[in-house]
Amino acid sequence: MNYHNIVFETSFGLSSQLPPSDLAEIAFAGRSNVGKSSMINKLFNRKGLARVSATPGKTATINFFRLEPVRFVDLPGYGYAKVSRGEKQRWAGLMEGYFNTGRSIELVFQLVDMRHPPSKDDLQMIDFLIQNELPFVIILTKKDKLSKREQAERLEKLKEEVPYADQITMIPFSAVTGEGLEEIKGIIDEIAQELELENEEREGEL
Repeated sequence: MNYHNIVFETSFGLSSQLPPSDLAEIAFAGRSNVGKSSMINKLFNRKGLARVSATPGKTATINFFRLEPVRFVDLPGYGYAKVSRGEKQRWAGLMEGYFNTGRSIELVFQLVDMRHPPSKDDLQMIDFLIQNELPFVIILTKKDKLSKREQAERLEKLKEEVPYADQITMIPFSAVTGEGLEEIKGIIDEIAQELELENEEREGEL
């Protein structure tokens, strides 16, 4: 895949506005300020593709990006306490509308700040993905802010903090140094290759 060819498609703030799921989708989820926008920008080597903000809760919409044969979906960050009740309800409706309407979700990259134990919201999200049998990979962000010893300690603790940790792929990642990026791209490329093969087989049957 040529990651430079990614294009922003559209964004929506209400589940009723979501477009049809006509492409396989890879979604990015995580709490506010976990580094989701920075990861997306690093992945596609485009500084302004996803808006980076020092203010948590800034991404209040679902943002769609297209790079065939995949659509990438930037989900709004969760867990920001200063958001109003009405805004939290809108967020919940938006997420429910995304996950529970039969979209073609190939993978969810679930981002967790490596420096700290997963928050209650992180664990709820991970549990939701497990219960709904949605394939996901945990990206451990902000790796560069820890020493190698601290990284090793956190990885050991995560085995106890995350349910079914031994069955989940976890990738330490730094948007600053790019560590972990090739592993993430490898997963995406594998999905894209499988989709292209399926498309070719489908066209061959016509």
